[in-house]
Amino acid sequence: MAWVLQVYAVRDNKDRKAFAELFGYFAPRVKSFLMKSGASPDLAEECAQEVMATLWNKAHMFDPTKASVSTWIFTIARNRKIDILRKQRRPEPEDLPWGPEAEPDQAEAIGLQQETEQLGQALATLPAEQRKLIERAYFGELSHSQIAAETGLPLGTIKSRIRLALDRLRHAMK
Repeated sequence: MAWVLQVYAVRDNKDRKAFAELFGYFAPRVKSFLMKSGASPDLAEECAQEVMATLWNKAHMFDPTKASVSTWIFTIARNRKIDILRKQRRPEPEDLPWGPEAEPDQAEAIGLQQETEQLGQALATLPAEQRKLIERAYFGELSHSQIAAETGLPLGTIKSRIRLALDRLRHAMK
């Protein structure tokens, strides 16, 4: 029951003293945890601050039957770190190239045309049920679940047929 009463005080009364106790104990530990998992000191500090702000704003979501306070806080920290790292890896709009792409040279264009023809021929040799599923998944951009719902086939059958078809296509393209 350690720390549960403080979380309840924050949840029920927005108790600053209880929050200060939680912050004083957990913020340095969260920062250390994040730094040990590879985060820079600045990132770990920022993330720890956000975790503690989340605790303040979402104390009502804590359920002591599901996790201890420390498990709950460190799970928030882990998830927040993942979110920040994903955001850092995503290119910013100003980093994306603008304008028309360079025209491929003639050899690339011919190679691409030949590969397209070879793929078309390989698709034509697939059994009809596999070809239809490949077309729905890749040309129709449907998920396996959506295909299963449309066709009435079990999801496992859809996945197996697509996997077999892709294997055949891979061998045909070699």
